[in-house]
Amino acid sequence: MSAEPPVNEVELHAWVDGRLEPARHAAVEAYLEANPSERQRLTDYRAIDAELHRLFDPALNEPVPASLKLPPARRWTPRAWLARAAVAAGFMLFGGALGWFANEQLRQPLVADRAFVRQALAAHVVYVPEVRHPVEVDAGQQQHLVAWLSKRLGATVQAPALEALSFQLLGGRLLPADGKPAAQFMYQDAGGRRLTLYVRRGLDGNRETAFRFAEQDGIGAFYWVDGELAYALAGDLERPALDQVAHAVYQQLNP
Repeated sequence: MSAEPPVNEVELHAWVDGRLEPARHAAVEAYLEANPSERQRLTDYRAIDAELHRLFDPALNEPVPASLKLPPARRWTPRAWLARAAVAAGFMLFGGALGWFANEQLRQPLVADRAFVRQALAAHVVYVPEVRHPVEVDAGQQQHLVAWLSKRLGATVQAPALEALSFQLLGGRLLPADGKPAAQFMYQDAGGRRLTLYVRRGLDGNRETAFRFAEQDGIGAFYWVDGELAYALAGDLERPALDQVAHAVYQQLNP
């Protein structure tokens, strides 16, 4: 009986694209389970793909300009073919340059933000299991909590209201982050599931970014940068449910 072949790079990219052969799915999942760094790398690739589609699909779906359509029954001279080939080559070069630029722009925040996301996930894992002391200041002192954390971070922070999504604010706490202060708000639903919203400032390469997703040990996090503050919403929820809460948070922070 021959040994099962090892997982290769082609199969990993097929996994990213959702085109992996079913017969190899178990082998690839086992490989990723044993190699968390590889899973994170592929998760980053998926985030890049999603962002590229968001940015450029509208242009791809636009109708072809009339100037690029071939007129019916037209005889093409060598000069006309050369002109059309030059136009096509120009589009290819432009598209390649645009793709490279977009890839570089999308990769850099993923690398720069990774430490921030690890901090948010680590804080989530440490404090969520706490029964008696999950927060430093409870929700009964919400006004004091928000004012205190805003003062320590040197920026206005908020504790979004998530009751419409069945999550109640438990409170929050102050955390260290690379020698700077960070804030954590904790929420809980009737079933005991908890979410944390991690907020800090001073992120390297600070600029606005779209939502990105990271996962570690079964805990997912949507994170983004908005002005001078970086946010990460973490929880043990299905990705669509966590995405819904993250959008609700973003909308409240940006009315």
